[in-house]
Amino acid sequence: MDLNNIMPEDIIKIAGEEIIPGESRRLDIPVSRLPTQTLMSLPVTVINGSASGSVLWLSAAVHGDEINGVEIIRQVVQNINPSELKGTLIAVPIVNVFGFIEQSRYLPDRRDLNRSFPGAAKGSLASRLAHLFMKEIVSNSTHGIDLHTAAIHRNNLPQIRANLQDLETYRCAKAFGAPIIIHANTRDGSLRQAATKQGIPVLLYEAGEALRFDRQSIQVGVEGVFRVMNYLDMYKLPSSIESVNSSIEVEESKWIRASGSGIFHLNVKLGDRVEKRQVIGVISDAFGETNLTIRSPVNGIVIGNTQNPLVNQGDGILHIAMDKE
Repeated sequence: MDLNNIMPEDIIKIAGEEIIPGESRRLDIPVSRLPTQTLMSLPVTVINGSASGSVLWLSAAVHGDEINGVEIIRQVVQNINPSELKGTLIAVPIVNVFGFIEQSRYLPDRRDLNRSFPGAAKGSLASRLAHLFMKEIVSNSTHGIDLHTAAIHRNNLPQIRANLQDLETYRCAKAFGAPIIIHANTRDGSLRQAATKQGIPVLLYEAGEALRFDRQSIQVGVEGVFRVMNYLDMYKLPSSIESVNSSIEVEESKWIRASGSGIFHLNVKLGDRVEKRQVIGVISDAFGETNLTIRSPVNGIVIGNTQNPLVNQGDGILHIAMDKE
């Protein structure tokens, strides 16, 4: 490429590094030092396409134990040819590097990074990391996809959560093609909320469980990312991926909670349709002397469930995407 013909606006600048069109660059952005003085960095791969276009960020492991997204990003980056890319892909597979190393959802001070955005340059460690991500990644992007799994001891059906009332976000959600698309308001302090306030359409992908690879969740995620890139006219859809994958749109979801404590025996699985009053499981004691029948209070589709059969009264045991009334 003739460097003399490169326009300044086509150069992506992150953490003081300039990535020219047609270039792929791995960056390590310094975050903080451990008590041992070991430097911890935010790993970023920037692929700047040969032609201008949208700038899409992919992030995973904002919660350090949610690793499906790490593999999704690895597969996407591995299969991108910079010469065929329009625009720029900014891939951050491990945002919470501290939690990832410790196999923990949280930062060392037990703060939740996804409740710390947009952060502050002189705040807590979580706040500083959030601020760094907003400054170097979000501010350089036009669109974002944040990849998550369920929390520990829970499992999620592949699903997109997004503000479906925003037209561009809705179009990206439809393009992704997850089995379920849920209209979801943003949570205070979340990455999605902070980026949305900057006018950036963001998809939140939830699939699988913490500290486990799930083949279906990873495949749906990889294909979804490529579909969004195709919609944004960034990358031609690989021939192995169908251009359209229909999704069920949902406006509301509900957690069914344990009405008693004991050992939970689940009768349904992810993706099953359940009817109101249908028996979805039984909570028993260890001796089989008592059995508490649990019924669904709504019609809908199972999109999440507890993986731990030991439940206390009030625990969330089943998540249902509710049918529209």
